[in-house]
This record gives sequence, C-alpha cells and structure tokens, in this order.
Amino acid sequence: MGEMLTLTAEDGHKLSAYKATPPGKPRGALVVIQEIFGVNHHIKSVTDRFANEGYLSIAPALFDRVERGFETGYQQADIERGRAVRGKLTIEDAVKDVRAAVKEAAKSGLKVGVVGYCFGGTMAWLAATRIDGVSAAIAYYGGGVADAAAEKPKCPVIFHWGETDASIPKEHWEKVKQHHPNLTQHVYPAGHGFHCDERASYHKPSAEQAMERSLQFLRQHVG
Repeated sequence: MGEMLTLTAEDGHKLSAYKATPPGKPRGALVVIQEIFGVNHHIKSVTDRFANEGYLSIAPALFDRVERGFETGYQQADIERGRAVRGKLTIEDAVKDVRAAVKEAAKSGLKVGVVGYCFGGTMAWLAATRIDGVSAAIAYYGGGVADAAAEKPKCPVIFHWGETDASIPKEHWEKVKQHHPNLTQHVYPAGHGFHCDERASYHKPSAEQAMERSLQFLRQHVG
C-alpha cells in the first residue's frame, strides 16, 4: 500500500516520507507524525490503517535532519538512541518538515488533518498552532504540549492522555485546560505509548477507544 517519497522543506532540506493511499476515493488527507523511534514499522502500519479508513496519509521522517533513515524498536537502548537524536533536532526545524508534509497532502485538494504520538503528539499541537492549512489535529501523549500550552490553535484539536503516564503528570493536561477550557481532552487508564501495539505499554481497550474517537473527529472536521 505504501511508498516512499521525498519532501522539500521551506529551507531547502529534503526529507523522506512514507505515503499510504486509500484503496478507494479518499475522504481526506492526514499527516502522521512519528514518535522518537522514527518512521518505523509501527508508524508505517498506523499510516496504512488511516489509509484504509479513507485518508491519504503521509508520515514525514523528521529525524532525517539528524540521521537519515533512522528507525528503531522499543527496547531501553532504542529509547536512549531516539532521545539522543531528538535532542539534536530543533522544534523549529521539525515544524518546517511537518509543514512540508501538510503542503504535500494539500496537493490532493482534500482537507488535511494531523495526528501525532509522543514527540509527534507535541508536533501535532504545534501544527495546530503554527501551520496554516491544518483542518484538525489529534495529539497523543505529547510531552512538550504543556510548554506550549499558551499557544492558540488555528483548528479543532483533541488530546489523548494516559492516566498512569509517568512521564506526563496530570498537571500537563490541566495546564492545557487552563489555557483552552473548550478543547477536548480524553484520559485513559493506561500509560505512555498505550496506542502502540509493539510496546509493552500497549493497552488495547484504550487504544481502540482513542482510535474510534480520532476517526469520528476526522470525519467531522476533515471528511
């Protein structure tokens, strides 16, 4: 289903991206934003799933600015590698690369949504606040969202948080609520990474409920 393509950011940087096309007529477009583990098997499978739901989906390789083709698994050593690469990437450059993916998706003439996980959850929020042309954003457990909670979104946004996420205490989503009391925030009886079925933290009931809510949200705002 998927294919690799090359995107060009506004500063001339070229990055790879995984693109999955729906089997039938697409109902909308979607940018899928990676965790710190790169555009790996899991992110590609998530991108494929959204394509099967009718969304032309693109997953940009944000870590190409640091290490091209980076992807890894979910062991402790992998987490440390991912964090090290993430630490060398500026948020400003990551926004440029997400913007390039949004523009590529928009070439379809469809409305464009954004969904992101972990690091990508933070980027989904920043896409909503900083990037034009985004019709909806879905942020899963983004650890950096609270730091940018005062920013104002340009489109509808929903959040998915894990109640037992040791890395993101409830003060994070409470801060979002203080700044944006009307934004929808869902909290699940699960930990960080509960959506990823390749991680030990996977929590199937929460993942399935969050996915259904995400699809309903996309149908409402993207198509």
